[in-house]
Amino acid sequence: QQMDSKKALSFAEKGHNLTKLIEHSKKPIIAAIHGYAFGGGTEIALACHLRLASEDAIFAQPEVKIGLVPGWGGTQRLPNIVGKGIASEMILTGGNVSAERAFEIGLVNKVVKKDELINEILLVANKIAENAPIAVKQAKKSINLGLQMSLRDGLDFEIEAYNRTIDTE
Repeated sequence: QQMDSKKALSFAEKGHNLTKLIEHSKKPIIAAIHGYAFGGGTEIALACHLRLASEDAIFAQPEVKIGLVPGWGGTQRLPNIVGKGIASEMILTGGNVSAERAFEIGLVNKVVKKDELINEILLVANKIAENAPIAVKQAKKSINLGLQMSLRDGLDFEIEAYNRTIDTE
């Protein structure tokens, strides 16, 4: 079924709203990826703060193969995470990226055996949860906003974030 431009715009906006919700969540969100993460699957993972994958995970931004471009933030978040050259290769060729390659290029933080994925996610989540919650929140916010600012503005924001933690428990 053909999608008209009005429906396509609505679909893209819904994807952007979802990924922004994930990215700007007050709590860190960890993606657990196994199997295929194509198109929107990769884009949702890109919005997460950390990404762990099983050995069988395969990533792709294959939209160009059907005459589209990534519409849920892939053209913006992927270059921030893996660099312009690798992001361009992934997006312009639409080719697949194995879990091992995803780790090599920084797309995922860690690759584990499929049956260890959830336990590994819980270990990482618990390590984060053991830390001071306001510090974690401010660090996450500094990282996200810093990518959207000049270095000078990012450093100024970092000082503000640092100061917000001083008078806390």
